[in-house]
Amino acid sequence: MSWQQTLNTTIHCAGVGLHTGRRVRMILRPAPVDHGIVFIRTDVPADRAVIPARWDLVADTRLCTLLKNEQGTTIGTIEHLMAALRGLGIDNAVVEVDAPELPIMDGSAAPFVFLIECAGIKVQDQPRRLIRVLKEVRVQDGDKVVSLSPAPVSSFRAEIVYDNTALIRRQEGFLRLTDGAFKAEVADCRTFGFAHEVEQMRKAGLGLGGSLDNAIVIDGDRVLNPGGLRHGDEFIRHKILDAVGDLYLAGGQILGHFQGLRPGHAMNNAVLRALFADANAWRREDAEVWTDRAAVA
Repeated sequence: MSWQQTLNTTIHCAGVGLHTGRRVRMILRPAPVDHGIVFIRTDVPADRAVIPARWDLVADTRLCTLLKNEQGTTIGTIEHLMAALRGLGIDNAVVEVDAPELPIMDGSAAPFVFLIECAGIKVQDQPRRLIRVLKEVRVQDGDKVVSLSPAPVSSFRAEIVYDNTALIRRQEGFLRLTDGAFKAEVADCRTFGFAHEVEQMRKAGLGLGGSLDNAIVIDGDRVLNPGGLRHGDEFIRHKILDAVGDLYLAGGQILGHFQGLRPGHAMNNAVLRALFADANAWRREDAEVWTDRAAVA
């Protein structure tokens, strides 16, 4: 799709914040062309409420991606909604939230995909703004390595290694963001963690709303969730889901290939910072308009 898109109508949902444990109400609203994705905290004064979805506003990457605006207002756990917006091709939207983080829903992006599809998608009258990767950029932190390299479409390849459980060991996954691929291949894959980490997280004030209803919990070589896994490789699929959401903070769709060994929110943001730090590594361009807008509106 070459044209910008927004929601056809307003839609809302409610849920629990994964880390705060607070009840959260979220409203998704349409937005005009070139608006981008913008969060608005409705529980704070209006002059501090607006938080654009931008890579340079990422202030914390512990177990989620958290944004902070110049006035110090934050919004966290945004990655699953951002992934759903990118996966369904929403360029412009307003996200109103009455709490400091988004609802976790079931721990995946599927509920947000459902919301967007219920609201409907509206084709707008300006070409989509793209970010083309012109040369490889690479960041490394110990055994974690993430890169972006030139490619004609958006694609993601990732690998995770966990020596402490035979349930995962090593998993590798790939996603090419063509029509329908996000929903079909990764949208329903949930966030995950280990049972022994739960108490540590709660002492740090994190994971207060976590449960078997919104996260996969691993205990040794067992999945504690009664329904088990949705996919045998659900873990790596969720890592790719996170990367899709984190990279959408670039401010537009990236034409390039993401490669990650042990990726995570910190590394995903680091590679965006490396990309935009090198003016020769990227350029903005309008999508080629290959069809009549009226035919797809």
